[in-house]
Amino acid sequence: MMRTRPLKVALLGCGVVGSEVARIMTTHADDLAQRIGAPVELTGVAVRRPSRVREGIDPGLVTTDATALVKRGDIDVVVEVIGGIEPARSLITTAFEHGASVVSANKALLAQDGAALHAVAEEHGRDLYYEAAVAGAIPLIRPLRESLAGDKVNRVLGIVNGTTNFILDKMDSTGAGYQEALDEATALGYAEADPTADVEAFDAAAKAAILAGIAFHTRVRLDDVYREGMTEVTAADFASAKEMGCTIKLLAICERAADGGSVTARVHPAMIPLSHPLASVRGAYNAVFVESDAAGQLMFYGPGAGGAPTASAVLGDLVAVCRNRLNGATGPGESAYAALPVSPMGEVVTRYHISLDVADKPGVLAQVATVFAEHGVSIDTVRQQGKDGEASLVVVTHRASDASLSGTVEALRKLDTVRGVASIMRVEGE
Repeated sequence: MMRTRPLKVALLGCGVVGSEVARIMTTHADDLAQRIGAPVELTGVAVRRPSRVREGIDPGLVTTDATALVKRGDIDVVVEVIGGIEPARSLITTAFEHGASVVSANKALLAQDGAALHAVAEEHGRDLYYEAAVAGAIPLIRPLRESLAGDKVNRVLGIVNGTTNFILDKMDSTGAGYQEALDEATALGYAEADPTADVEAFDAAAKAAILAGIAFHTRVRLDDVYREGMTEVTAADFASAKEMGCTIKLLAICERAADGGSVTARVHPAMIPLSHPLASVRGAYNAVFVESDAAGQLMFYGPGAGGAPTASAVLGDLVAVCRNRLNGATGPGESAYAALPVSPMGEVVTRYHISLDVADKPGVLAQVATVFAEHGVSIDTVRQQGKDGEASLVVVTHRASDASLSGTVEALRKLDTVRGVASIMRVEGE
């Protein structure tokens, strides 16, 4: 039976995502009411610029006083899409304290203070949902948190930033340099005027922290995630990748150690075989590959950003939270019972592709091989090309720790025959 009294929703932020949330709530109001069991009513919209025209939104709902809105006491659900740390953190906490559940798309805040926010939500018996914080429209957090709750997830490997994937895909398919590909991404609206959060992997690192925490039932904060941007990736790197039957992606990688006693979370560019499903993810799309004991290998794919796709995830959470509200229940909260330690990057084991500029004379290869052997790094393949006294030496290793590889590179730089280290890139997705 349909309840006639509407559930009241407050919207914090009305930009690209917030305006789409408001539009869908209005245009699909009847369907949403049927799915929830009660109407949902947008009762306030907090913005910074009240004079701006917002099509389809009653100007009488617009306010600049977000704090007063979340303190009203009659709000059932607060939808937070303003982003950043403050005032979002204070507003979400205040919403819980005044009886509202929260739906958020705020990856940076959740990666930094997710545990504290979950604690406040639990204290007040309210929900905190955030499907839209990772990978836009792709259902990912709920499958990890609920569908795979009875399984053991061992690895999450994914492309979680559409801007960087567009840039790298353009470099791969056209041979463009980094700056040229970035300029095109900016012109098409995929990259912000200041793309730092994307290209330096801050955005992807926040998402990796969230995914690792959920997958491994362990608190993983942004500071625990190793982060390496993709601004140094060159056309020469792509040429080398193609010779290996690979392409290059900016990957978020969350792994459980083989002995199960620790986890790692990292984001960096990596070569990945063309045979791997993630290699075929093109343009601004996202995809996440999950490996677990019972389910095996799963892949989640779709648009990872944009107003409508992200709003789709927000509305999915809104429906779930409203249903919980009607039933007097709450959904899953934080699960951090495993409390596994997060290992530093130096302990991560993977393969490496190293390109060296060396003197083109006898004995160079033997010197280089000796350095690798002295540091316990096994070589898989070596390729050398040179003329006029200069040469390029490309070494691909077997699996080695980041610390041992770092020691190897430091020793290589001291060789008189090594002119420089042109590039170092990890190889993933074996």
